[in-house]
Amino acid sequence: MLFGQSVVSGILLGSMYALIALGMTLIMGVMKIINLAHGAIVMVGMYVTYVCFQQFGIDPYLGMFVAMLVAFLIGCLIQKYMINILVKVESILPQNQVLLTIGIMLVLTEIARLIFKSDYRSVATGYSSNTIFLADMSISVPMLIGFFIAIAFTTLLHLFLTKTDLGKSIRATAQDRDAAVYMGVNASKITVITFGIGSALAAAGGSLLLPIFYLYPDVGQLFNAKSFIITILGGMGSTMGAIIGAIILGTAESLGATYISMGYKDLVGLIMFILVLLFLPGGLRSFVRR
Repeated sequence: MLFGQSVVSGILLGSMYALIALGMTLIMGVMKIINLAHGAIVMVGMYVTYVCFQQFGIDPYLGMFVAMLVAFLIGCLIQKYMINILVKVESILPQNQVLLTIGIMLVLTEIARLIFKSDYRSVATGYSSNTIFLADMSISVPMLIGFFIAIAFTTLLHLFLTKTDLGKSIRATAQDRDAAVYMGVNASKITVITFGIGSALAAAGGSLLLPIFYLYPDVGQLFNAKSFIITILGGMGSTMGAIIGAIILGTAESLGATYISMGYKDLVGLIMFILVLLFLPGGLRSFVRR
């Protein structure tokens, strides 16, 4: 029973991790850079949802849409007025794009610290501590709600990328940017929209996790690490790999917290990250290629 409950909790948690990691994977697939400001955008989304709840009484799962809009705008501005400009400078090394995202992460983190201080905050709704029982297993209601919302967003993202012209343009740019440009795709516009969508997904994932996580300015670094671990585990640029990798990470953390210690929960993911880099550098996509 304890094992089963840990696995179920891990899957529910992993689904919300997946939403955050999908944003990073989408940006990485189109732009071919590692966005280390991703976790900071998750943090911004969480604070927007927190403010909506504390100041206006908006439920976190409704405030999430406000957070997504704010994150989308921030993402578009970052891409259009910072990263796109840097990409056009041919003498700039690719590593400088990564350094730029680190700088953005630090700026967003310190702005949050200036406004909200370094205090730990949380959102307590009427259902935050509610559970439902499946056989002898208890399941957290916020995690269950987050799971279904994450599934809904993942499905909508899949339909958007496969059924709409804009989504197909994003996929074409990710597969071959030059060929997409020759076919009439405005690659600069696509990268701006993609960064905005990836940021919105990050904010959505953060909002779903807000009822079960503490919020503080440096929490973005934690989610940055988790997103990067999932992206490497699933295979860089693979959306399906990100989903599977997130579920694996969530399950591993849940089992680690149950059978080892809650304090070492995050260490499990870091150990997985090192093992994947050493023995499976291509991630789960390596098995598909074989």
